[in-house]
Amino acid sequence: MSTMAIGLAMFGAMLLLMTVRVPIAVAMFVPGAVGYWMLSGWYPLLSHLKGAVYARVSVYDLSVIPLFMLMGGLAVQGGMAKALFDFANAVLGRFRGGMAMAGVLACAAFGSISGSTVATTATIAQVAYPQMRRIGYSGRLATAALATGGTMGVLLPPSVTLMVYAILTEQNITKMFLAAYVPALLAAIGYLIAIAVVVRMHPEQAPAAKTASASEVLQAGLRVWPIVAIFAVVFGGIYGGLFTATEGAAIGVVLTLGITLVRGEINREKMVAAVRTTAQTSGMIFLIFIGADMINASLALSQLPRQLADVVSHLQLSPMIVMAGIMVFYVILGCVMDEMSMILLTVPTLFPVIMGMDFMGLEVSDKALWFGILILTVCEIGMIFPPVGLNVYIMNGLARDVPMVETYKGVIPFLLTDAIRLTLLIMFPVLTLWLVQILT
Repeated sequence: MSTMAIGLAMFGAMLLLMTVRVPIAVAMFVPGAVGYWMLSGWYPLLSHLKGAVYARVSVYDLSVIPLFMLMGGLAVQGGMAKALFDFANAVLGRFRGGMAMAGVLACAAFGSISGSTVATTATIAQVAYPQMRRIGYSGRLATAALATGGTMGVLLPPSVTLMVYAILTEQNITKMFLAAYVPALLAAIGYLIAIAVVVRMHPEQAPAAKTASASEVLQAGLRVWPIVAIFAVVFGGIYGGLFTATEGAAIGVVLTLGITLVRGEINREKMVAAVRTTAQTSGMIFLIFIGADMINASLALSQLPRQLADVVSHLQLSPMIVMAGIMVFYVILGCVMDEMSMILLTVPTLFPVIMGMDFMGLEVSDKALWFGILILTVCEIGMIFPPVGLNVYIMNGLARDVPMVETYKGVIPFLLTDAIRLTLLIMFPVLTLWLVQILT
């Protein structure tokens, strides 16, 4: 059996295991270990395992992940999500579909603190969905808007996936954060336009607008000051060069805990819940790291990535066609895999291919940032793309009165805006790189 055949067999076995719902880390580790054994033997496999696990989990840069997740967990337990939604609803309630728009913006704002798509979707949905249904929103629009808004946690700093990509490709995390803001803003604008168009074409899906008084807007605004303060200190310090991303995450944890304690919004049980959730999720992420490292090491031994790069180079395809093909590949892969697993598995293989191509004369560092944002954008799309959109499943679990097919119908307008945004980001890299070039 040739080395390339072994590499393809490992990849196929991994996808098969994922399809039958074997845990992602196991689905990557087992085929990787078997393939490594077939390619090198038993003792080289044991030698690799002896140092590989420690080498991965002892990386200092990875400490930023559980820290930002703990900050988000404390924010969830401290009730900050409701304050965000109430403020956004007070501002946008004057428009038809305003509460759906408020849900999207609340997801964006909360995602910029929690860094977790799942946490953002579940938290904002629990706050917003009952209110939306109570005043007359259709199940289709309510669930689709919240499921779509939650995907912005993939892209908005401190996105865990964003940090993982930066670590894997040895990019500056601060620059990755900056590169994400304009694409995220385009996403939010696109989603708000989609809601406005839907409620104009189908007014029965949203109730009539209700304008909040100036005092109501002011009161709602005063309740979100802790979030603004945390964001300003943490990200202002990171972008201003006062401290690193890891130090900023630690400061964010202290600030979030301090503010929630002072306001009496968190107790011992909620603190334990935040720490437990952080530990569980971090453990899952690190196990996926270990599984991805195993199969990537085996794929490297099989020389499949190098042979793939050779095939692409000999095809003499336009770099843009190659990029479009990779984006389609990610959408398909998203049907059986979550965004974290996709990044860990594919980036070590595809990143060298992209770096070896010329895209409009971009420098290597700019190309790496641009490619990362494109991947994360497609990961966002995969979170709501039929038939296995993770955020749609989360919403279905929270809104059992709405059939899943209704939510999938509802996300179609949002997917159309995502397609437009992805096309713009591919054709105009400046949209991604503009803020980085100005502020660094």
